[in-house]
Amino acid sequence: MLHLLFTMLIALAPVAEEQPNNVDVCLSTDEAKLYTIINDYRKSKKLKPIPYSAKLSMVAQVHAKDLADNYDFDPNNKCNPHSWSKKGEWSSCCYTNDHKKAQCMWDKPMEIAGYNSPGYEIAYYSSAGANAEEGLEGWQKSPAHNPLLINTSIWKDIEWQAVGVGIYKEYAVVWFGQMADEQNNVVTCK
Repeated sequence: MLHLLFTMLIALAPVAEEQPNNVDVCLSTDEAKLYTIINDYRKSKKLKPIPYSAKLSMVAQVHAKDLADNYDFDPNNKCNPHSWSKKGEWSSCCYTNDHKKAQCMWDKPMEIAGYNSPGYEIAYYSSAGANAEEGLEGWQKSPAHNPLLINTSIWKDIEWQAVGVGIYKEYAVVWFGQMADEQNNVVTCK
């Protein structure tokens, strides 16, 4: 009997691994707008739209909230907004401007949402409160962030397969990934 149970567990193991790791995420009206205008901007540059990712949106929403609740924005801060606090179910890190701790950021999609590929983040801050239009305008003007949006500079050979968005209070956050997410239908919050 024990042998039969063990055999059944072994036989079922591959099935369990293949099941998608679904996440429960919805977008606010402004987050859905951000996703849309990012792809509109890409289309204006003759680039393909980036498919939506629920997993990357989960990471974006969690990070926007973590930043708003736990990060004191200061341009002279040693830890920039790609940092993560100790106040959540993730590993914390201080992301410095020399990018020596980049792996901490790249690993967050796997750590938080089970997204099996590195993620790359852009973040926007506004003391008046972040919104879709101002976030995109800020990133378009930024020599460090615009290239991720339109695949130029060091990102020119990358084809994004997934994008996730989050806006919370003063922060708008976008995550990019090179692996498609099976959860790619935008769900707006009711």
